[in-house]
Amino acid sequence: MKKRVASLVGVLGVALLLGGCSSVDSLTSSSSSSAKTTSSTTASASGTNNQSTSATYASLAKKTYQSGTSAAIKVNSGKSTLKASQWKKSKIDYGNLDSLNRTTTDTAYLSKANLGRSAGRTAQTWSPTGWHNQPITVNGKRVYPQNRGHLIAYTLSFNLTQDGQYKSGEDGSLDNPKNLATQTAYSNQKTMQIYEDQVRTALEQGKKVIYRVTTVFRGNELMPRGYWSQAVSTDGSVNFNVYIWNVEPGVSFDYATGRGKADSSLQVAGADKVTSSANTSASRYSSSTTTSKQVERELYKYGYKYVKKALK
Repeated sequence: MKKRVASLVGVLGVALLLGGCSSVDSLTSSSSSSAKTTSSTTASASGTNNQSTSATYASLAKKTYQSGTSAAIKVNSGKSTLKASQWKKSKIDYGNLDSLNRTTTDTAYLSKANLGRSAGRTAQTWSPTGWHNQPITVNGKRVYPQNRGHLIAYTLSFNLTQDGQYKSGEDGSLDNPKNLATQTAYSNQKTMQIYEDQVRTALEQGKKVIYRVTTVFRGNELMPRGYWSQAVSTDGSVNFNVYIWNVEPGVSFDYATGRGKADSSLQVAGADKVTSSANTSASRYSSSTTTSKQVERELYKYGYKYVKKALK
């Protein structure tokens, strides 16, 4: 049995390695007028090269998730386009909502002072576009596949006002419309956390990090197709650039409305192994980084649900 598990995990590891190496390097600037408007807003908010940012956004918006593939893919070969030298002070630049009331880009300049805990936080009331909070029966279980997902994690936004300016004693950005979008539970709680933890670990070690998240919409759809996430630390130890698919195992979504339905054919592999292994800390309180085997164990826990099913 152990040999069977090892063999299966090994095959899946190779598949993830190959799947994780796919990247958005061939870009196109064509898209619908709505996508162009959103990507222009994103480029303006990000403060980077508008043409390049808009082209990347348009390319990502055209992509459609294929069942069974990686939960995230690399952008720009996995390397951030952010410049560490832009870190001047702790703040978050929240991008304005677009004409459809959708989130755009949030860029955070973070230090250890911005770390907080989620325990005891109050309930959220804001309903982002595409939000339905609908229960769906998946494999005989009643689940809620949608979350109010933060672009910049709540626990990374303490001591900052709702406008993103530093102010000691402020709670995190919990119910800020500019920081919330309709995200699947899997994307929010599993895939995105792998990358958020890289940022969190660096901050706990006293490093400074620039962290940017852009919600990617196709045309006038109300639920994001994915989250374009990248970060760089001032010491260079954290450097990633990924597109996180907004998908849920066992559920397919109509992104135009945000409504979902049970779909057993929709499977999700692990998060992008290649990118995750680069700068993930073995412990939030340790200066060492993980080995590839430790990352594999993490991915097995997070992304290999169908492996367990296959072994039964």
